[in-house]
Amino acid sequence: MTARDDTPAPLDPAPEPHTGLMGRFRNYFLTGLIVTGPIAITLYLVWWFVTWVDGVVRPFVPLAYRPETYLPYVIPGWGLIVAFFTLTLVGFLAANLIGRTLVDIGETFLGRIPAVRAIYRGLKQVFETLFSGKGSSFRKVGLVEFPSPGMWSIVLISQSPNEEVARSLPGQEEHVSVFLPCSPNPTTGFFFYVPKSKIVEVEMSTEDAATLIMSAGVVQPGSAPDPKKAAALAGMANAARIANASTLQPEPAKAE
Repeated sequence: MTARDDTPAPLDPAPEPHTGLMGRFRNYFLTGLIVTGPIAITLYLVWWFVTWVDGVVRPFVPLAYRPETYLPYVIPGWGLIVAFFTLTLVGFLAANLIGRTLVDIGETFLGRIPAVRAIYRGLKQVFETLFSGKGSSFRKVGLVEFPSPGMWSIVLISQSPNEEVARSLPGQEEHVSVFLPCSPNPTTGFFFYVPKSKIVEVEMSTEDAATLIMSAGVVQPGSAPDPKKAAALAGMANAARIANASTLQPEPAKAE
């Protein structure tokens, strides 16, 4: 009677990486995509913005002040330069006594138009909050239990509600207004008031939160892209090429 062998069967060896022709093409393609993808998208967005500003500003610039009047080609970005100096000049004039008087007159005129008044006041408050540097909106990131218990979503913490809204909210606890961006487009989402105790603040910048939302969790905060990844992929492709060449090389004939 033989003893039973309880020794576990050896595991199958890990499959060797595919080093064929298709594997090399795949590595080359991924390397090129990682290198050129972010650069191409960044240049496209910059070009789109410059072209959009040029299209808006160029009709207001007289022909005598356009470079294409004297050159055989159009200079991109000229409208952006004109817009920059125009906005700077408007800001300089608005900071003076005469400029502030003209702004007050214009606001008084717009305030008498029912439909335009609400739009102008809302947009003015938004721009003052975003660009004045004095507001505290969207400078903190938090987590709220949404859309159901046990599920948490990232929110951008805004300011506390005004007295009228605070009095209408149930309970005695302080509420905070938050914005919940949608993935992958963080410009859309939900706005609601949450009790302050229901918000878990996270040590994360708004830029990292936007990146996390746009990537649908693929890019995590703190996991900065390694600049050596592209070189590593290129090394893998080169190693695959060498290995494939060595397997295809015929062995030397043995001497009799």
